[in-house]
Formats: sequence, structure tokens, C-alpha cells
Amino acid sequence: PEPAGMERSLGPALPPYEPLAEGLDMEGLPRSTVVSVEPLPPPPPRDHLAWSLCMTLYANVCCLGFMALVFSIKSRDRKVLGDYSGALSYGSTAKYLNITALLLNVFLVILVIALVASGTIAVVNIFNHEQEYHPLLGPA
Repeated sequence: PEPAGMERSLGPALPPYEPLAEGLDMEGLPRSTVVSVEPLPPPPPRDHLAWSLCMTLYANVCCLGFMALVFSIKSRDRKVLGDYSGALSYGSTAKYLNITALLLNVFLVILVIALVASGTIAVVNIFNHEQEYHPLLGPA
């Protein structure tokens, strides 16, 4: 027994029901609504253009950086045309050329550092050897 004028709230206000049109019953209405959700398109393949440009400018060993740049540009062109399989193929070729150029560049830098270090050691040894045999040539 609730006092008159006080209604019990059962949550948010629900919209009022609409009466069915004449001649329709609950059996004639659709039971569910189908919403088709299309999957998102896959992201476009990467073309590795910035990496290829850096490899061309800074690490163009055996022209691999330039070749990677060419394949990156081809990949970007294919991507613009909507040919994602061609863009993926050219992009992966550019990636592998960049990796190869980077590894060769790192190897060559290590080789140069090792050669300079061993050459410096050899020159110091020769200088010390000359000092032993010609003490007059040394500092006074």
C-alpha cells in the first residue's frame, strides 16, 4: 500500500507502447533484426620508402639502397592504384634489400674499424722498434 500520488520508479522511463496496426498480430512481426557488420579492410601494405631513402643516402652498399628505393616507389604506386598484392610484393622486396644493405653496411663499418685499429697498432709497433735501434732519433 503506497500513498496515492507516489509512483514507484523502476528505472529509466520506458517509451510508451504503440498499438499494433489493424489486422496485424505478434506472429506477423519480425522476431529479430539482422545487422550486417562488414569486417574492416586490412591496412595497406607498407612500402618502406623512408627506410629505403635513408639506405640510399647513407648506406648505398652495392647500390642495394637505390634498388630498395626503386622497389619502394613501385610499391607506393601499386598501393595508390589499389593493387595491394603487387604493393605487398614490391614492399617486401624493398624490405629485404634494405635489410641486406644494412647488414652489409654494419659489416663494412666493423671491418674498417678493425683494419684501422690493427693498422694503428702496427704503426705504433714499428715506431717503437725504430726507437730501440735509433735512440738518437727520439726526443732529446
